[in-house]
This record gives sequence, structure tokens and C-alpha cells, in this order.
Amino acid sequence: MRGPTGEETTAVLRGAIGAALWAPSVHNTQPWSFGLSGGELSLRADVDRLLRAGDVSGREMLVSCGAALCNVQMALLAGGHTPEVRVLPDPDRPNLLATVRLGEDVEADEHSRMLFGEVERRRTHRGGFTDVPVPDGLIDALVREAAAVGVRLTPVLAPSGVRVIAALTAAAEEIQEHDLDFSLELLRWARPPGDERGEGVPAGGYPAEPETAFAQRDYAHGKGWGYEAEPGATAGTVAVLTTVEDRRKDWLAAGQALQRVLLRASASGVSAAFHTQALEMHHLREFLREELLSNEHPQMIMRLGVAKEGPVPPRRALDDVLDTDR
Repeated sequence: MRGPTGEETTAVLRGAIGAALWAPSVHNTQPWSFGLSGGELSLRADVDRLLRAGDVSGREMLVSCGAALCNVQMALLAGGHTPEVRVLPDPDRPNLLATVRLGEDVEADEHSRMLFGEVERRRTHRGGFTDVPVPDGLIDALVREAAAVGVRLTPVLAPSGVRVIAALTAAAEEIQEHDLDFSLELLRWARPPGDERGEGVPAGGYPAEPETAFAQRDYAHGKGWGYEAEPGATAGTVAVLTTVEDRRKDWLAAGQALQRVLLRASASGVSAAFHTQALEMHHLREFLREELLSNEHPQMIMRLGVAKEGPVPPRRALDDVLDTDR
């Protein structure tokens, strides 16, 4: 059986990049760019979109890019292609995060098709959830999704643990709200009503008032943007994504695990809300690691639950992120 032609390979990889655009990212910054040349897809960090106040190390940027890499892999697997991935292939090019080539053709398995089917349906939620509980069986499945790429997802079941994480989130949010650099950075990615740019957080993407004990970002800056809060909203199930080490490759792995978790949750009608405030402050992140997480490094705090379907998130066009010359 003949392999794909150069044009066919380019079309397949271009389609995988299209899937990558649907990945979640901090403040919907979409901090990635792609190259496509010689039958190879390259994923690069777009440092112009780095949060220089909230993400000094670039950790959240790489978690976001890891989620995009996951979508590339799911697109290829669902299409019957084995992705050959090299992560951080060139130490002299730190912004080159991964390269992907087509490996041998395989029969797409049901699990990969299921995950890929949620790529465009998955939504980030920023408010409270309904009182419908997340099934225990689904939590176990989400734990397995993270473990498949060497990352741990820990549901926080003890009410005392939930209270501690909520308090740390609130403390970090309070500090950041009074920090000019943080505030200006958040303002850059907040979109007023009617703004149709393909990036940032739209005004209809969060409640006008907090719906749970977990502090939310003040994208509206007191302007009254946001949707009307739902009465009786709950926080849902709190979970933390952690890695044993805290290197750049671990951040990329955390992003891949995060997206696997989100896609599997979406397939069961469950959404996630993210809380990164405490993880953006070194001492609070270290406190979580040492006191709650058995010395593993927290990469994402999330709440999981059932919510009404949200609006389609804005996305940049493929041609805006793709360079075919390198």
C-alpha cells in the first residue's frame, strides 16, 4: 500500500493544526504558532502572547501549548495516522516546543475518535455549575486520562481541602486586583461586548457576579459585563493536576493531560473552570505543593461540573498562526 503523497501529508497536518486552534489557553491568549514544511509540523511558543506579569516563567504558556499538541495528536489518531512527536527537539531553539510527522497508518480506535469528537464541542466555563454531581466513574476515567501521559489528576474530596484551595485562590485574586501590572495585563485580554476579535475572553464568557466561593477574574473591571448569575450555582468537583518534576517538558505534558481530561469530561457532558491565580504566585504555589499535594508540583486547579452550554469561544484563523516557509 502506498504512503500518502506530499500534498496529502500537508493536508492532513494542516487539518491537525486546525484542531489545535480549539485548545484552551490562559485568558484565551492562544500563545502558539505553527510551521509546516517538508512533511513536518512544528509547534512554537508565541512569546508575544506571554503574560509577563502573571506567567513570568512561561509555565502557563507551555501548558496551553501542550493542550494544542494534544489536539494535533488526537486529530491524527482519529484519522488513522500515528503521530511521531519530538518534544523540545532543539535546545538552541527554546521556542520550538515540538515537531510532528506522520508515522505508519493505523486503524483509528474508538477512544481516540471519541476524544477528537469533543475538540470543537469542549467549552471553558467560568462560573458555577448546576447541582448535578460528577459521577465517580467519570472521575476515575479522568484520572486515567492524565495518567496516560504521566501526569496526576487528584480530586479534592475533603471539604477542608476545598476550603483551603478556595481561600488561596481568593487571596491571590485580591492581591492581583491591586497590582497594576496584573490589572493591565488582564485588561489586554478582556473583550468588551460586541468585540469580534478572535482572541481573549468575551464579555459573555463569565458571570457578572461570582457564583461560588472560588474567586473569579475581574475581566469586566466593574463595568457590569458578563451574563446574569444563576441562583443556586455550585462549585462542582475540585481537582488539581500535578507533575513530579517542574521542567518545561513537564509543563507540556501537563497541557496534554489537561486536554485529555477536558475532552473526556466533555464527552460526558461535564465542563471545567480553571483557577490559576494561586499558581501565579510562587509562595502560594509552593504552599500547595508542600501542604496538600505530597510535594508534587501543581500545574492546574480546576472545578468540574455540569453547566449550560456556553458561547463558541473566539479563535484566530489558521492562516494567522501558520507559517509554511519553515
